[in-house]
Amino acid sequence: MDLNIKVLIVDDFAVMRRTVRRTLRMIGFTEIDEAKNGKEALKKLREGKFDLVLSDWSMPEMSGPKLLGSMKADKDLRDIPFIMISAESSKEGIAGILKAGANGYITKPFTQEMIEQKISDVLR
Repeated sequence: MDLNIKVLIVDDFAVMRRTVRRTLRMIGFTEIDEAKNGKEALKKLREGKFDLVLSDWSMPEMSGPKLLGSMKADKDLRDIPFIMISAESSKEGIAGILKAGANGYITKPFTQEMIEQKISDVLR
């Protein structure tokens, strides 16, 4: 797995962004940026180059699913791998996330191993 990629963490809770950032650093990633909602994430995605998005499901201003939809509709962003992170654990909910175009899904609470395995699977 290439640890030299640029990752964008999208979550409205600063504590969760810090937790995900810390986990990514423990795995070995160094190029990490953050956004507090989908609207801010979309702006950052359009201004810079990112190789992976890890996004929360439920956020104000623009939710994870809406961010994913906006990315899929944009020819410059549609191919960026997208992993949804959420407490949603029903089979129907996860199936809906994947059907919407997410490359992967991580349930909260998560472990470093879960994140590392999912990123590895998605970037393969």
